[in-house]
Amino acid sequence: MSGHSHYKTVKRVKDAHDTQRGKIFSKMARMISVAAKEGTDPASNSKLRQAMDEARSFNMPKDNIERAIKRGSGETKEGKFEEVNYEAFGPGGIAVIIETITDNKNRTLAEIKHILQKYNGKLAESGSVKWLFERKGVITINTADQIQAIKKEDLEMRAIEAGAEDTFWHIDENLLDIYTKTENLEEIKKNLKDQGVKFESASLDWVAKDPAEIAQKEKESSEKFFEELSENDAVQDVYSNIKD
Repeated sequence: MSGHSHYKTVKRVKDAHDTQRGKIFSKMARMISVAAKEGTDPASNSKLRQAMDEARSFNMPKDNIERAIKRGSGETKEGKFEEVNYEAFGPGGIAVIIETITDNKNRTLAEIKHILQKYNGKLAESGSVKWLFERKGVITINTADQIQAIKKEDLEMRAIEAGAEDTFWHIDENLLDIYTKTENLEEIKKNLKDQGVKFESASLDWVAKDPAEIAQKEKESSEKFFEELSENDAVQDVYSNIKD
């Protein structure tokens, strides 16, 4: 399986300034609030557990996490967030899935449309883009983050033995994507953790079935497009069918 194009709008930035950190915590809080709708106990709510784990990896304060859970469960009178996903065609006709969490669907829709128009993109009808992707569990490992040095071949073998469907090394050779069935993500994540393997992220992603090659000029335009989407408070993740 080739690498999939997942533009993470929440970036791990060491020494991030206050504005960046505030934006990261805001996106994390939205994710936690939505997950908490399905239950406030992370032991029985894997979606909440995953959201809390990611928030802690960014050193989000405990008070912020607890406040987000209360908002999602309805304990506070603040407006509720909801997940809204958009299918679109971006620069050069690339297929794009934009995942958002918003408390104002009309405002978010208008903002997404504005960004798309700026880059000669457009919204697509429901289902006209999503069929080009499939839902997968994706665990990303950075070999430089491991406590003990692990050979690439050993890391791949551990992933396969844990139940992974496939693996893919990124161009920089330090990042490994491990692909799993959606229902096996938590089990494989735990298996690797028990083996002492540290991972950069673990999430359910949209993976393009047939990634497309595009010209360098369109790639550069797409990067600017993704960057602008990431600046929007409601946008959580962006997936495209650009070949990594």
